[in-house]
Amino acid sequence: MSQGLPAAGSVLQRSVAAPGNQPQPQPQSPEDDDRKVRRREKNRVAAQRSRKKQTQKADKLHEEYECLEQENTMLRREIGKLTEELKHLTEALKEHEKMCPLLLCPMNFVPVPPRPDPVAGCLPR
Repeated sequence: MSQGLPAAGSVLQRSVAAPGNQPQPQPQSPEDDDRKVRRREKNRVAAQRSRKKQTQKADKLHEEYECLEQENTMLRREIGKLTEELKHLTEALKEHEKMCPLLLCPMNFVPVPPRPDPVAGCLPR
């Protein structure tokens, strides 16, 4: 005999397999049948509605994903253009600094007092 299993014909085995332990189906009246049909129909409609709502939500998320992908692509292109512009302007500034008379003159390194803000003088007090 194997350990842990009840012996054939034991009380435990007979109680599990006894036909009297299974719930007996009750005879249903026509009202019970109608109620069951209505409940199933109502559940079927609710399930359809739920699946439709879930599909709509997934469609909306997919559209939002597509829009964000397009925006991301456009922004990456703009970053590339701006990076190229920065390189070009930096190169132009370096070339200008080599020959700029203002930067070459030692007098230009004398500190200059700050000028008053021209806009501040126009504002009412």
